[in-house]
Amino acid sequence: MNNKDRVFPQYRKLVNEKAYYKIIDSRNFEEIQLIGSIKKFFKINANQYPEILKIDDMLNLTNENYLESSEKEWNEMS
Repeated sequence: MNNKDRVFPQYRKLVNEKAYYKIIDSRNFEEIQLIGSIKKFFKINANQYPEILKIDDMLNLTNENYLESSEKEWNEMS
């Protein structure tokens, strides 16, 4: 979980492009979920260990479900 050299925000998405993430820092991220034509927006403050691991997985792309995304893609979804 070494993020001190990382520039934030970072952008990720699910492989199936049904969720997009804007990672604000090592403990906060925003998520846009696509459910059909509906977009749901969430702000998550990672207080619990599973949420912290999720951010770490997204940042390091250790889980093959996540892909790099971009600010442009995020803005198009929001």
